[in-house]
Amino acid sequence: MNRTKILSVVAILFATSLGVSYIHPFGNPHAVTQQPREALLQDAAMPDAAKRVLINKCADCHSQATHWPVYSHLAPMSWLVERDIVVGRQHLNLTHWKELPSDKQEVLSAEIVQQAKKRSMPLPQYLLLHWDARLSESDVAALSSLTAGGATDVGGTHTGDAAQGKSLFERRCTGCHALDSDREGPHLRGAFGRKAGSVPGFSYSPALKNSGVNWNEATLERWLQDSDAMVPNSAMGFSVPKAQNRADLIAFLKSVK
Repeated sequence: MNRTKILSVVAILFATSLGVSYIHPFGNPHAVTQQPREALLQDAAMPDAAKRVLINKCADCHSQATHWPVYSHLAPMSWLVERDIVVGRQHLNLTHWKELPSDKQEVLSAEIVQQAKKRSMPLPQYLLLHWDARLSESDVAALSSLTAGGATDVGGTHTGDAAQGKSLFERRCTGCHALDSDREGPHLRGAFGRKAGSVPGFSYSPALKNSGVNWNEATLERWLQDSDAMVPNSAMGFSVPKAQNRADLIAFLKSVK
């Protein structure tokens, strides 16, 4: 095949790729209003260091401030990019962060921290072309500040209310946990009285798996106060500052056997 024919084939393939890129089998993320990157998370109530990591490492798939490289306009690569963005925005759209109720922000913050600690995000296929998006230890530490919260109430003895605990669980824990199926965290039915890191088939952090902790009132109280202080390098990264809320959650977990 001579050079002219090769160039003709290349031109046809390029034109075809560009043409079919206007087909959006997974949805069209270009159709929504794009937001300037500098406006993203402006005035959001979160630490500045965490905000910078979210903008620099997560915004392409999890906001409407997406950067579109050349390859994202050529099929079939465009379809894979669009799929990741559509799914990413459905799960977490940082453009609308300030519009979310505080309970939803807490749930998503906990999930962000857990995903970061497990290095589940960014996705492997994204990192193949964006090595600079890989999370460093300092990035993970910055994101962990999302769940640091304020001062934790450690005083007094509180009687837990399982019904209130169920409501708290549904509002604040279901981003990562379910009662009967494993999600980002293991299922929690039967957790009370169970040894930490013992759900068959679930991928725990080595720190938690080797902690020797058994879940009871005392250990769950310490865990919900500050999981990182209790078991450093665990993948949890979530705290419940109010003692009454912790007591209610523990009562609920104790009731679901």
